[in-house]
Amino acid sequence: MKTGALSIALRAGAALAAAALTALLTVSGASWRLDDFLYDLHLSHWGYPPDGDVVVVAIDDRSLNELGQWPWPRDLHAQMFDRLGYAGVRGVALDLVLAEPDRNGDEHDRALAAAMRRLGRVALPVVTAPLRQNAPPVEVLPTPVIATAASTLGHTDIELDAEGTARGLYLKAGLGDARWPALGLALIGLDRQAPAQSAARGPLPGLRRPASERGSPYLWTRDHYVRIRYAGPPDTFSQVSYADVLGGQVPVELLRDRWVVIGVTATGLAPRYLTPMSEDVRMHGAEYQANVIEMLLHHRAIVPLAPLWQALLAATMLLAVVLAMLHPRLQRPGLVAGSAALLALAGSVALLRVTDLWFPPAATLMMIGAAYLAWLIGHLRHWRREANLDTLTQLGNRRRFDHVLQRELASARRTRAPLSLALIDVDHFKAYNDAHGHRAGDKLLQKIAAVIASHARRPRDLPARFGGDEFAVILPDTHVEGAARVADAILADLRKLDARYGAREDQRVSLSVGLYTCVPGPHTHARTVFDGADAALYRAKENGRDRREVTRLGEV
Repeated sequence: MKTGALSIALRAGAALAAAALTALLTVSGASWRLDDFLYDLHLSHWGYPPDGDVVVVAIDDRSLNELGQWPWPRDLHAQMFDRLGYAGVRGVALDLVLAEPDRNGDEHDRALAAAMRRLGRVALPVVTAPLRQNAPPVEVLPTPVIATAASTLGHTDIELDAEGTARGLYLKAGLGDARWPALGLALIGLDRQAPAQSAARGPLPGLRRPASERGSPYLWTRDHYVRIRYAGPPDTFSQVSYADVLGGQVPVELLRDRWVVIGVTATGLAPRYLTPMSEDVRMHGAEYQANVIEMLLHHRAIVPLAPLWQALLAATMLLAVVLAMLHPRLQRPGLVAGSAALLALAGSVALLRVTDLWFPPAATLMMIGAAYLAWLIGHLRHWRREANLDTLTQLGNRRRFDHVLQRELASARRTRAPLSLALIDVDHFKAYNDAHGHRAGDKLLQKIAAVIASHARRPRDLPARFGGDEFAVILPDTHVEGAARVADAILADLRKLDARYGAREDQRVSLSVGLYTCVPGPHTHARTVFDGADAALYRAKENGRDRREVTRLGEV
């Protein structure tokens, strides 16, 4: 009962330790590379056709060729806003930094501001930049003339992961306080017809910044983190040339009641970003903003599970898997581990598809694999030990004895050290078995084995059972006197056992011990040592049993 309880406690402890480690790895993000690989692999096959709510007006290479060198006078943007207003667009995000007055004169800024007021529902970006080298960042807003004409402002901070991929977005950010909405969120917030439950008016999704973290006035503070559900690879969204819109070549129906993002796509003028949808082709900022707007309009934002829930889910899975693998009646732990890994991966995908929640499964998968590997190594060691162990007495078996004798013989040849071998036979064991039964005989063999093992205590000493009632002890680096002391101690301890098989005092089990000691030479073989000990054992039996006899040779 005690052994069973200890086994259960050990299994439970191992399972709890694996669960705790899995939870720690999950929340620490140690497996982020594999998590991001799995996330990108799934997301790249989870695109969707845009609903046609968003149009990108691209300041492309052709527009530069037709309208002149960049930057353009801002009265061109004023004309664009008038065109868009005539077309009846729902709102415009001008993804351009207008932090300095127009170099062509203030009248161009005033013209742009007037056009923005006529259109209404215009969102402009807020960015951060240091005023000088090594200075803290400041928020860079449009010039006052233009900023006062804008309907709203939003940040354009694009969150790049460790390898430079734009997977996520903070819906709120700001210097010292996350007060600015993302540009796309700010734009759709201008829609007066938006329902209360929309992203523009309802509770914002995303992971929250811990309330205990206080924002510094010198640091960019972010909140409401989501991962972007991209519609597809670059050029998935409808895109028209800035010059075509300005020239009236774009049908009004293509723009009416649409959200418009105006941004630079011309070669070399604006950065492009890696996304999970494409490994090689990068996405320009305007289409990135279009993806954000489309995602928020149709509630497609992907929210990572809170760290606590990630830890609990990962720990629960590992706890169940390890307990199942360590259950003594389970015959196929490999099947359990494989099924659990597939379930964890499929569960992560299902959670993402059904609820738009992201659970990173990599740490769980790795720990399931590590748990199975640990189980496999443990069982291989157990099987190897069992192959060299006598199951009744827990001493080495004949296979183990032969291997160790050859090894120690070779070692003694190299070092010129003495090697001793004791062969032990149980006297009158058959009579004891006949008198008390085989179960009592097995218990007696276990007691004798314990006595022998108690006197073969050095790391290289090997007590072994040949089978039946025959035992042996290999004693490396042991002279004949030392081997004799070991044999005498074994004999003395066995005499203390009550191992009678009859009524008379002399009717008891005893031991006969044959010792052989030599300093092996080049022609000394294992059979030579064994035969020397066996000859001594034969003499012990001939001389009355319950004794030891010794064969002495300096070198054979």
